Amino acid sequence: MSAHNEETPILIEDGLTGGSPNGGSPDGSVVLEAGPDAAGQRLDQWLAGKLGPDMSRSRVQMLIRQGAVKVGGQPVIETKRKMAAGERVAVDMPEPEPAEPQGENIPLDVLYEDNELIVIDKPPGLVVHPGAGNWTGTLVNALIHHCGDSLSGIGGVRRPGIVHRLDKETSGVMVVAKTDRAHKSLSEAFADHGLTGDLKRAYLALVWGIPMRPTGTVDEPLGRAADRVRRAVVPEGRDDARHAVTHFTVVERFGEQQKEFATASLVECRLETGRTHQIRVHMAHIGHPVVGDPDYGQAFRTKANRLPEPLKGQVKALPRQALHARLLEFRHPTTHLPMRFEAPLPSDMEELVDGFRRL
Repeated sequence: MSAHNEETPILIEDGLTGGSPNGGSPDGSVVLEAGPDAAGQRLDQWLAGKLGPDMSRSRVQMLIRQGAVKVGGQPVIETKRKMAAGERVAVDMPEPEPAEPQGENIPLDVLYEDNELIVIDKPPGLVVHPGAGNWTGTLVNALIHHCGDSLSGIGGVRRPGIVHRLDKETSGVMVVAKTDRAHKSLSEAFADHGLTGDLKRAYLALVWGIPMRPTGTVDEPLGRAADRVRRAVVPEGRDDARHAVTHFTVVERFGEQQKEFATASLVECRLETGRTHQIRVHMAHIGHPVVGDPDYGQAFRTKANRLPEPLKGQVKALPRQALHARLLEFRHPTTHLPMRFEAPLPSDMEELVDGFRRL
């Protein structure tokens, strides 16, 4: 291999081992050549293996989608593209990410705050903590700016004070610890899911269809779906199966007395466990996915075509799942007094619900 400096691309032949692929150049171009063993492999999988432990597969996929990867000199944005022996792949390496999140002046809707904790109403679209593709603009960045050095450090530098989380597109009540004592107490309460304590969580979900019963319980274990990214109901004996229980109550039924349009329901869900995407997966499993859910409600996307305008347009324009954490109850870690916080439906969900009420 020829000598190089930070301004010149680096050729790494398939199978070569050694130091960092970019030779210490954080923003240089890396060029790799695929050997015979690469034939048939997915581009993202092959690249992740070659770029080393500091470049996760999800990060590689994001670089591909951003047009930072070229094969044979042509940009490629398909992560699943199959490799061929002898192909040369050029990667524009990004600037290194900051080791620790920085405070950012992002507005927070604070419901309550004292020296031990802070309770907020999280808006939809706000990621809770930094991660691949979301190193800035998160709730953690906002909290660091708002709280300064008072956040609990138990969660680590990228998750200070975080004892539970909401999906990026789920809105509603969250509590964050500002001291290690509060972090430990709240973490224990969330780990117990209120089975022996005072923790209560209630969500409002706008779902397709009308459940047969006004109340019900979904007791089905969750694990990784076939794509290894989403979650799914899995057999109880599978290695990754995790106990998951969701209790639901139908609050309102929409379109029940007519047959012309699609029906829907406003459902309150209470968690007995707290698995990733639990409500979304469980409601989809019983045939009532959350309206707007891009991951678990795809089969119901055409339901919007069976709605009158302007409701049809509202549903199609909804950029998220219609899921909102409306209630959070817990006992204060220092005073031990019961605390209860509620957050009203955000405007996008409120408008949708009003639209369905007119069916």
